[in-house]
Amino acid sequence: MKTAPRGTSSGGPGGLRSFVARRLTLGLVQTAAVVLLVFALTEALPGDAAVALAGDQPDPARIASIREAMDLDRPAHERLADWAAGLPRGDFGTSLTSGRPVAEYIAGGFGPSLLLAALTLALLVPLGFGLGVLAARHEGRLIDRLVSSVTLAVYAVPEFALGVLLVSVFALKLAWLPPTAVGYGTDLIGHPAVLVLPVLVLLARPVCSLSRLVRAGMVDALASPYAAHARRYGVPGARVHYAHALPNALAPAAQQLARTIDWLLCGVIVVEALFVIPGLGTVLLNAVAERDVPVVQGLAVVFGVLTVVLNLAADVVAYRLTPRAGVAA
Repeated sequence: MKTAPRGTSSGGPGGLRSFVARRLTLGLVQTAAVVLLVFALTEALPGDAAVALAGDQPDPARIASIREAMDLDRPAHERLADWAAGLPRGDFGTSLTSGRPVAEYIAGGFGPSLLLAALTLALLVPLGFGLGVLAARHEGRLIDRLVSSVTLAVYAVPEFALGVLLVSVFALKLAWLPPTAVGYGTDLIGHPAVLVLPVLVLLARPVCSLSRLVRAGMVDALASPYAAHARRYGVPGARVHYAHALPNALAPAAQQLARTIDWLLCGVIVVEALFVIPGLGTVLLNAVAERDVPVVQGLAVVFGVLTVVLNLAADVVAYRLTPRAGVAA
């Protein structure tokens, strides 16, 4: 019996396929659970959507007609079956307030949210890894202490507070940037100045968490016996840092990136509301305010499925990057 070299997978391609199959099965179960949970939670919401749509002085006959038009007079399990059957086709139902398909709301808000996420991610990867590597290479020295202190301080500031501060300084006092996206519509790429402050707010905390993860992984790797062994054999310092130490920080960093992308696409409600960005977060806030249950349900399912898919991808990447020992005859 012998142990496989460091960095090899115990099952090879077959082990990866088995892992992916298990994660796909779990992902399907999680997706089904998300659909059931979303429907159950929206059914449990207090109040009646038909009464809310009927106006301030609802008439019983009007309420009854609205309930019939919305299929609210049908049993919950029948509505759940019809709604779930349409989800694989992209049919999320129809808005109660406008009569438009819910898919149109999702498609309209997805563009701005995706643009914000893409810009933030394009800056996050080099900044997060760069700061983490810089701090690790100067462990215990002034640069390391400075980077660690600043990232810790910035991470402690909530997005809303940071956004208000940036707007106060750069939009109101200095008048360098627009404070919100009001008046620019959904063509944000044509007005890049509108994106500067939202991207800075979205970037602040993920950069801090990613850089600290990379630093911790590299510091542990640089203190390991195999790194010391490489130095004794005259391996150049840059190769020790980037070919041996940095890969040890990639697996946790990949999972952190997946959580960050999930948050950028699904959890930027505060930032979009603060800067009036017409993305998915704003669509969700408007739907909640108007008690537009189908839109809320459709967005919740999209957010849940995105979370499952991104975490599945991150787990597969982490599985490939994580060294493991294998046994061979």
